[in-house]
Amino acid sequence: VLVEESGGGLVQPGGSLTLSCEVSGSTYIYTMGWYRQAPGKQRDLVATITGGMTTYADFAKGRFTISRDNGKNTVDLQMNSLKPEDTAVYYCYADLITYRREDAWGRGTQVTVSS
Repeated sequence: VLVEESGGGLVQPGGSLTLSCEVSGSTYIYTMGWYRQAPGKQRDLVATITGGMTTYADFAKGRFTISRDNGKNTVDLQMNSLKPEDTAVYYCYADLITYRREDAWGRGTQVTVSS
């Protein structure tokens, strides 16, 4: 299984950024999502999507939007009104089936919100 993120970078406060993730090598994907980890902190859930149902962390509600393309096995995270406290490494996650059900993670993409 390969999980590849893209789209991170440096953005000014109030700006927007879209993260993308593609999963390959699985036969079926249940849940896809995004987590983030700031330096010295634990990895926190940002948003997940299962079928058409989405879940957001409180800090993401109203600012972030998760979307999924089942045909392409991709998941995007549109982030608006970014704040310095959104600075973190963002990880793509998938709950999927290969020859067994397993969790798969990407290597992460850095998002830095700074002026």
